[in-house]
Amino acid sequence: MSELLMGGYILIWPVISAIVLVVMLSAIVKDVRKAKRENRDIV
Repeated sequence: MSELLMGGYILIWPVISAIVLVVMLSAIVKDVRKAKRENRDIV
């Protein structure tokens, strides 16, 4: 049982990291599209 919990604990971190990455990338894409629509630079 302990090995199962430890394995689950270790394997959950890549999933959490992937979710955070998707959220960040979607926000960047949204900002780029908004900047293009308003005809201005992102930076």
